[in-house]
Amino acid sequence: MVSKPPVGDPVQDAPQVTPPQHAAAGLPAIGHTLRIAQEQMGLRRTARTLLKVNQKGGFDCPGCAWPEEDKRHVAEFCENGAKAVAEEATLRRVTPEFFAAHPLADLTTRSGYWLGQQGRITEPMLLPEGGDRYEPVSWERAFAIIAEELRALASPDEALFYTSGRTSNEAAFLFQLFAREFGTNNLPDCSNMCHESSGSALTETIGIGKGSVSLEDLHRADLIIVAGQNPGTNHPRMLSALEKAKAGGARIISVNPLPEAGLERFKNPQTPQGMLKGAALNDLFLQIRIGGDQALFRLLNKLVLETAGAVDEEFVREHTHGYEEFVAAAKEADWDETLAATGLDRAEIERVLEMVLASERTVVCWAMGLTQHKHSVPTIREVVNFLLLRGNIGRPGAGVCPVRGHSNVQGDRTMGIFERPAAAFLDALDKEFGIVSPRHHGFDVVRSIQALRDGEAKVFFAMGGNFVGATPDTEVTEAAMRRARLTVHVSTKLNRSHAVTGTRALILPTLGRTDKDVQASGKQFVTVEDSMSLVHASRGNLPPASPHLLSEPAIVARMARAVLGHGSATPWEEFEADYATIRDRIARVVPGFEDFNARLAANAGGFRLPHGPRDERRFPTKTGKANFTAAPVEYPRVPEGRLLLQTLRSHDQYNTTIYGLDDRYRGIKGGRRVVLVHPEDAAALGFADGAYADLVSEWTDGSERRAPGFRVVHYPTSRGCAAAYYPETNVLVPLESTADVSNTPASKSVIVRLEESASA
Repeated sequence: MVSKPPVGDPVQDAPQVTPPQHAAAGLPAIGHTLRIAQEQMGLRRTARTLLKVNQKGGFDCPGCAWPEEDKRHVAEFCENGAKAVAEEATLRRVTPEFFAAHPLADLTTRSGYWLGQQGRITEPMLLPEGGDRYEPVSWERAFAIIAEELRALASPDEALFYTSGRTSNEAAFLFQLFAREFGTNNLPDCSNMCHESSGSALTETIGIGKGSVSLEDLHRADLIIVAGQNPGTNHPRMLSALEKAKAGGARIISVNPLPEAGLERFKNPQTPQGMLKGAALNDLFLQIRIGGDQALFRLLNKLVLETAGAVDEEFVREHTHGYEEFVAAAKEADWDETLAATGLDRAEIERVLEMVLASERTVVCWAMGLTQHKHSVPTIREVVNFLLLRGNIGRPGAGVCPVRGHSNVQGDRTMGIFERPAAAFLDALDKEFGIVSPRHHGFDVVRSIQALRDGEAKVFFAMGGNFVGATPDTEVTEAAMRRARLTVHVSTKLNRSHAVTGTRALILPTLGRTDKDVQASGKQFVTVEDSMSLVHASRGNLPPASPHLLSEPAIVARMARAVLGHGSATPWEEFEADYATIRDRIARVVPGFEDFNARLAANAGGFRLPHGPRDERRFPTKTGKANFTAAPVEYPRVPEGRLLLQTLRSHDQYNTTIYGLDDRYRGIKGGRRVVLVHPEDAAALGFADGAYADLVSEWTDGSERRAPGFRVVHYPTSRGCAAAYYPETNVLVPLESTADVSNTPASKSVIVRLEESASA
């Protein structure tokens, strides 16, 4: 039975804590999935919706970007995917009456959980200048306001156009086309905050910023290393792939500061035996200190080099560049320094080496645990070095596997959502549309916040997402957003970003993945690209949440016409009426999408984009080969009496969307303001389990940032390290604390001290 949204924010003062679990999924996951789905959708709608998730002819899950096998299960979704679908397909509604009853001052006091639980937004809303609450506005007036503000700018570069990873290929292509025809490359996106470090490192080393493996490669691997990733919560369907690889003889090493239930044992809900017993996945768990991964892979590379016959000399000779410089650097790797950086012991590393040398096909998977440090790009380059040494790129069952966290974040980048676009892409775009795209680089996420803060940007437009909730340095970011003349959010549901506004603000409600999309030419579908470069269609099947919603392509097309006027020769109306016409243009602009519509029609499962390193060991780098690199080894140094904090998700969370207040696998219930600390570290700092502490971050300029009132949980994390949930701890991450090269916020390397909470 569908339940009503919460009236008040739940109290989180005293979360319950039990020991962490040692297995993921199984019957508890099924029970939790069904409960959440029925609360949001009801029984009939739950069945109608969930059986279409990730199916051929159905819709792509709005959660993570993990791919599907060609043969689908009847239930092709995970617990967290079902939560994402339930939140979007909910029967709860946020109407104009809701906004009339909740002024902005009230919304700013609400938690992200409460805001998200209210339901789907039904009409466009305007916060007028000087107003205290949102009020209904017509679509025509909304687009006129956007046009008015954009045309009043002194330069197109005073506008920022942000993209969330949920945005479809068709909408993303139109969005970047509009921005460039308007005159700016200010196209920050959520990738700037997550896998930008991966893209930077991979583009330099192998020539393409995407993973090189398929599901079949994982299934055929001899060894899979999962580093800085928690698939049990963040990519649960990956556990099925690991289980299948394990059954085929693969061995699995996980490298992480925290033990994670999903990598200990997976109780596959697709089989009776899986639910009852499950499968152990980890062969070896390396409980590394935060930020020690580069040192680990550097030492492993040295040890491989010292082992006779271990290097694939033919591959190195024929396909790589920079080997000699890399070898010289690797020989300097030091055991004592590595053990200090990693917190591991010598026997553990020697065991890894044995497993590496026994493997002919090795895959390395990673996520935010590797990408959100100052030295993330050199770390991922070192992972590439590790794979190149033994010829593990361009070989079946081997390669790089950066696991993307949002369902089309990779596709958006392929469509041109990038502040630093390649000249070849702009040349093709200009030729196709008869425009002149700007060639100077735009602003990424961090630079966008700085531009708003410093008055360099005045209009912020977000295609989905929760920018304020996702970004670092919360107080700085919110103050920057409030300096804007206009903030616009294309959204399905409420989040914190709607409560932190410019002088004027618009909320433009849009169709979700689950919604049926009918335009002038008939029923439409959109496409997405998964984490392994497979492009496929997504078709919603539910009646829209309101007759007042517009699709994302329609919103972009109408906005473009309102802003650019009829001086624009781009056929925006045609694009809105028939998305196939957008795909025809994509096919002529973006390599790999030739005959786009025809290929989708011929294969319900979609098609895989070309990948030179994977397909033919062709590396489109500046040298024409895969590049070894030789950066100095870095790792965080933490002063006495301090801890190194990583921000992370709970199990009841997807990015900044909070589904509930529990973290079942870690034993946390009824609250999110907890900090996980090793018992010996907590004792040394004078904090008993259950004590309350303020987290105070310390930055190099002497500034401090405070997150008050966190319950200390004694937890088996690595020594000297701590963990707490975001977005609550984003306030601790300085805006200037970013990864070299990629400029990704360093949210996994925050030096903090614990102070007794005043509210204790």
